[in-house]
Amino acid sequence: MSAIVTRWWWVRHAPVTANQGRIYGAADLDCEVGDANSFAGLADLLPDGAALVTSHLKRTQQTADAIRAAGLDLPAAIVEPAIGEQSFGDWQGRHFAELQQDEAFTGHHFWLCPGYFRPPNGESFADLIARAAPAVERLSDDHPGRDVVAVGHGGTIRAALALALGLDAEGALGFTIDNLSVTRLDRIVERGSAADGHQDRRMWRVVMVNRAPTAAGPGRPGWS
Repeated sequence: MSAIVTRWWWVRHAPVTANQGRIYGAADLDCEVGDANSFAGLADLLPDGAALVTSHLKRTQQTADAIRAAGLDLPAAIVEPAIGEQSFGDWQGRHFAELQQDEAFTGHHFWLCPGYFRPPNGESFADLIARAAPAVERLSDDHPGRDVVAVGHGGTIRAALALALGLDAEGALGFTIDNLSVTRLDRIVERGSAADGHQDRRMWRVVMVNRAPTAAGPGRPGWS
């Protein structure tokens, strides 16, 4: 039985400081791309010639540009709005301490709110999974057997892990996804045979989660 493996290399965008400590969610803010060592590490870790996907938010595109500038050969990006960050609606632009005084606020250990809670005029993390997962499957179908470098967001990468592991919204929020970390997920399609009615079998494999970039040293082997 043959299998097609599409390798997703998820990178969370570089840190955002322009928000001055305010909640930014789906707001379109710049990121800080001055960490040359981290970008050199990403250029060493990620595969040359991969398909490149970013969200529509400029911090992902700035991060992709900085990875290219560090020496990674990547084509023009496919801009996919469906992998944008969760919108926190009316909470965006507010300081967290201020938000805690709001009667609509519902706390959470790992996120701003529980996975199924929708902030006023915003979306829940479950909503994010519902829009991002079909896009990941579609892009996998568009680039079968290839490497895909996807520069996304903390919420987006958790959503991809929810898809890969069959997790609900609360379960996926348990993952830590740091800025400029790499998460590798493989989409595997096994071609069906006559014995099983030619039905393909789709599955996901988790290779690594939240790996920090490290610049290569002499003789250090790269990833194949």
